[in-house]
Amino acid sequence: MPVKKHKPTSPGRRFSATSDYRDVTRKSPEKGLLAKMSKSGGRNNTGRTTAHWRGGGNKRRYRIIDFKRNKDGIEAKVAHIEYDPNRTSRIALLHYRDGEKRYIVAPDGISVGDMLMSGPDADIRNGNCLPLMSIPLGSRIHNLEMQPGKGGQMVRSAGMFAQLMAKEGDYVTVRLPSGEMRRLFGTCRATIGEVGNSEHENESIGKAGKNRGLGRRPHVRGVAMTPRDHPHGGGEAKSPIGRKKGPVDRWGTKALGTKTRRNKKSDKFIVRRRGSK
Repeated sequence: MPVKKHKPTSPGRRFSATSDYRDVTRKSPEKGLLAKMSKSGGRNNTGRTTAHWRGGGNKRRYRIIDFKRNKDGIEAKVAHIEYDPNRTSRIALLHYRDGEKRYIVAPDGISVGDMLMSGPDADIRNGNCLPLMSIPLGSRIHNLEMQPGKGGQMVRSAGMFAQLMAKEGDYVTVRLPSGEMRRLFGTCRATIGEVGNSEHENESIGKAGKNRGLGRRPHVRGVAMTPRDHPHGGGEAKSPIGRKKGPVDRWGTKALGTKTRRNKKSDKFIVRRRGSK
């Protein structure tokens, strides 16, 4: 889906680049697959700000996506490709033969009228969902489950894909987009192909007003604050951070490259970490 650059009719248009939405076939979503979506403005249940620089934004409704793809053995027809304001990828509306309708993350290369299926006996083609053990080695996949039956949690954003590298016993080894090699249960499911809308990375915000529409408020640097608001604050004129231990966040936790992973339970499933040689 090509990216459309605009004529510089205004300062905001000069640097903006947006999707041409040529792949979207319907503007209005399926009413039965919508849910209310409220905003927190970065506040927790006591009203305190815990996530800064959030608030406002356009009103949205959540599209209920079928990440589990557990309707096995029943063919589904791709009825529409739609825009989803809550994610970078497009979504596809499936009409199953028994009359049920579900949304899925739209894979690259599918179009209206294609027939998709899920289950161990499904064909190896874009958009079909199968257990990892039933997928050939080297295949590109997305919407991966981390636990059987939980639903896809990884590789769901625009243009992303993982690759099936090896099978050993009850496990398979998958290379994720970050470069991490990870073992997963062979009964976990994944969808064949890449996620669509790969040109999303070439889009340009272009103006501050678009960020406000996305619910992002202006971000203030720590060095521009006072010492009571941030450890980097204070000093006369433009002062450097001036800390021996390097930059920190407003709570004093080290920033820029500090490891934050604390999930030791799943360390045994990581064959090679991202960034390692």
